[in-house]
Amino acid sequence: MVIASLRKSILVVAVTTGVLLLVPAVAMQFTREVNWGLADFLVAGGLLFGAGMTYVVTARPARRPGQRAALAAAVLLGLAVVWAELAVGLFR
Repeated sequence: MVIASLRKSILVVAVTTGVLLLVPAVAMQFTREVNWGLADFLVAGGLLFGAGMTYVVTARPARRPGQRAALAAAVLLGLAVVWAELAVGLFR
């Protein structure tokens, strides 16, 4: 039962990552301001999938909604910091 639940969670995270990566892929068709290469998509996919799986794994033992919300906020903050650093070198 736990394995099936984990497989479903992995699938949800993978599909969500793919859908989110469609945004820049579609935007590239309409504007030259979005210019991603293969490496950009791989890094973004890895970051999004990694953040999603981090939340899935760490939120499993959390029972209260407040704990899950705090974990979600921490994962999103970490994702935003890494994304900003990679995008514009925020901390250089």
